[in-house]
Amino acid sequence: MTAVVAKNVHKQISSLDGADAPPLQILSGVELSIEPGETVAIVGASGSGKTTLLSLLAGLDSPSSGEIHLAGARIDTLSEDDRAQARAGTVGFVFQSFQLLSGFTAIENVMLPAELAGLDDPRARAREALARVGLEQRLNHYPHQLSGGEQQRVAIARAFAGGPKILFADEPTGNLDVSTGARVIDLLFGLNAQSGATLVLVTHDAALAARCGRVLTLSGGRLNG
Repeated sequence: MTAVVAKNVHKQISSLDGADAPPLQILSGVELSIEPGETVAIVGASGSGKTTLLSLLAGLDSPSSGEIHLAGARIDTLSEDDRAQARAGTVGFVFQSFQLLSGFTAIENVMLPAELAGLDDPRARAREALARVGLEQRLNHYPHQLSGGEQQRVAIARAFAGGPKILFADEPTGNLDVSTGARVIDLLFGLNAQSGATLVLVTHDAALAARCGRVLTLSGGRLNG
């Protein structure tokens, strides 16, 4: 079963110039197939649509036309709620801006995916995941009490806590300094190797992209590579 498939995917958005202006074409006929266990980097210039593509592949958004298949299930025809159900227990995310809930502690943030997927003992899963990223002493700290690197490590723990088959990462070191970013990436790839999950990441960092098994370039709305 192929992990991620995109077939002739197009994405348009309304122009900011008014209702009479033609829509902006972000993606044009994207074709992509990613096998289980692959590590794939998507690179391209700012504004090329990398994050848009990642959101479509992960089922966070729907294409204007074309097909998206995630872990063997076609998701582009599903409602937002049904796409969320399809992701539960299958997909993990690591975002550039961490996307932690400010009113939740580290362990509560990490518990969420396991709870939403209906997995047994989400607290124990979260505790183990935080220990794996070296934050066993920070379980009850809130995001504002953590450094940027620590917040991203919580986000990585959250991504892996639900045992995902596919992990999506959007500029995972974009808000970190070089040294902290390098440690976070070592951690991300180390945990991913242990889990055997498929990894699809978007990055501007050529060194980070080079650590993936395949590098694809998004340009002119199409993928090359």
